[in-house]
Amino acid sequence: MTIDEIRELIHLASETGIAELEVQRGDNRVRIRRAAFAATQEIVVAPHPGYAAAVNPAAPSPAHPATAASPAAPALSAAEKETAKAADPNLVLVKSPIVGTFYESPSPGAPSFVRIGERVQPGKVLCIIESMKLMNEIEAEVAGVVESKLVMNAQPVEYGEALFAIRAV
Repeated sequence: MTIDEIRELIHLASETGIAELEVQRGDNRVRIRRAAFAATQEIVVAPHPGYAAAVNPAAPSPAHPATAASPAAPALSAAEKETAKAADPNLVLVKSPIVGTFYESPSPGAPSFVRIGERVQPGKVLCIIESMKLMNEIEAEVAGVVESKLVMNAQPVEYGEALFAIRAV
């Protein structure tokens, strides 16, 4: 495994927010783990005999909360909803770009960013995904009408999980 491949794995782990990633190719094994309360990434490399690996850890990144989150498939009911929505070419699924917690409003008790049936334009904030104590606003990428909300408020979401279905106009 080359240093560039290892750097790419580090970037993938940081980008998706997963807690641990382990890859083995032949005798080479790389494990990237984000500690629950530490402020750095731990990288363990078991190189092939005769291969001198000098890996520089990536810049410190915030700790990932509690448990490991793997980019697994969403719940079956959500997958069924996605399949049904994907059959309609005018429906655009807004998917989560990160692992985190879905919030439909800016604060508890505040009105939702959008409601079902509401017309949205590109750039309109649809929800917030909280990941590692950071609030990430998810915006509409198309103009249309919000047809359905596919996630309940304060529920955890996975990378790539459908959040909203918007009927493009």
